[in-house]
Amino acid sequence: MESKKTIALVAHNEKKSVMLAWVKRHLDELKKHKLIGTTNTSEILNSVLDLEVEAFGHGPNGGDILLAAQILEGKVDEVIFLIDAETPHGHEHDIQTLIRTCVINNVPMALNLATADFLVKLNKSEEAKS
Repeated sequence: MESKKTIALVAHNEKKSVMLAWVKRHLDELKKHKLIGTTNTSEILNSVLDLEVEAFGHGPNGGDILLAAQILEGKVDEVIFLIDAETPHGHEHDIQTLIRTCVINNVPMALNLATADFLVKLNKSEEAKS
């Protein structure tokens, strides 16, 4: 069996309920992996679901940069970041740094539900091959 992946779960405030619903749909698959997330996203997921999402920092206060650093250290396998593209964010360059870090380091990053669903399907198919 393939080793556990580390999957980062991040959602802008306007997307927290969408993230919660998505995680509920994929709970069985996600529980097989190590989950990390920004502080508020982790708190919501942990309080509502039977899940352990390790918090690493609040997004606007450097959490996105902390996640980028973990990616640079090879500690993150996938990022699910449900962004709110319709609302300006004061930490936009941190978000762009995170996206750039994923691109440069070849770390899959889902910025919407369609891609997030695809990553879950991919993880299931990799598991079936093991």
